[in-house]
Amino acid sequence: MTQNDSEATPVRVTLAKCPICGEPVEPRYRPFCSRRCADVDLGRWMTGTYRVETEETGDPDEKE
Repeated sequence: MTQNDSEATPVRVTLAKCPICGEPVEPRYRPFCSRRCADVDLGRWMTGTYRVETEETGDPDEKE
């Protein structure tokens, strides 16, 4: 081992933050910090606040 090997460069560890409130993530509720924030996110998906855009133009099962 050389002298340079013993002087290891510190590794920067970034803690994940909750996308709803910015608090540190709790492993049990990952990627959120709490059940509350997970429920807030689910509610946003269910009410249409979040949506995935597509190029579909109507229901393919409907007859024209």
